[in-house]
Amino acid sequence: MSRFLEKLKEAKASVNRLETTTLQLNITKKCNQACRHCHVESSPIRTEKMSREVLERILELLDQSSEVQTIDITGGAPELHSDFRWFVAELRKRNLQVIDRCNLTILFELGQEDTAEFLAAHQVQVVASLPCYSSKNVDYQRGKGVFGKSIDALKMLNKLGYGKPQSELELYLVYNPTGASLPPSQSKLEEDYRKKLYEDFGIEFTGLFTITNVPIKRFLFDLKRKNKLEEYMQLLIENFNLKAFEGVMCRSLVSIDHEGQIYDCDFNQMLELPVPGIKKNIWAIESFSALSGEKIFFDDHCFACTAGAGSSCTGATA
Repeated sequence: MSRFLEKLKEAKASVNRLETTTLQLNITKKCNQACRHCHVESSPIRTEKMSREVLERILELLDQSSEVQTIDITGGAPELHSDFRWFVAELRKRNLQVIDRCNLTILFELGQEDTAEFLAAHQVQVVASLPCYSSKNVDYQRGKGVFGKSIDALKMLNKLGYGKPQSELELYLVYNPTGASLPPSQSKLEEDYRKKLYEDFGIEFTGLFTITNVPIKRFLFDLKRKNKLEEYMQLLIENFNLKAFEGVMCRSLVSIDHEGQIYDCDFNQMLELPVPGIKKNIWAIESFSALSGEKIFFDDHCFACTAGAGSSCTGATA
């Protein structure tokens, strides 16, 4: 039994899935960046992407799953998928909330010149990576020149109405630590971001999500290289928070990979840890309602989502 499951057993915590309200889709691993902390290990040379057949099957299941309200589209850079715009339009026809996990610099890539306008026209919520308001920290983590392009992209989104007070176009920023530490207070950091970004660049945004680095893939390799893995794991374990666990995203979110395999979360997807017991895909179910009540696959990397104030794709959980 993993240390995480032992902790849940001690706390007598439920390990079963609730009703699925959010569907997170990793539609491509291709990206114009190759960030140091990326748990997907995305890069410009990755070729994996969802086929039209998989996307159409997801739409079929959504038509049978009234409890799903939000479609969280991620990658890689999801905008690089050739069917991205068609799929977003189909989702919006169904009156579903659509989230685009945007790295910001993608908006300046060849062929993406009108992507921001497309997102605004379809009222897509933008969740944008900006791990710091310092150019030094952002460029260290995401690549040289990324901070400057990100600022230009945020200005572009602001001009379209994103992040403005009373605007229906929501713009969330994402912070994650540059190293082996827990994020600071989300509310306090959001205040700092607002003050610094507005004073320096006139940028506004809807809110900030703080996300803890999960010790898998590239970040795990970096921890091992620096001999900090056990130190980091101990930090996560010592800060386990039962209240944070109660709000973890895997309770009401389903993650689907480019081949249509179903997972409890994006991190389990990258580790190829399926829904407990069996590999399940989108052709093996008649609706996402069928997943309610199933057990969730937990392992020690889950300490990252339950440490301190907690961490999910929508920020702190406690």
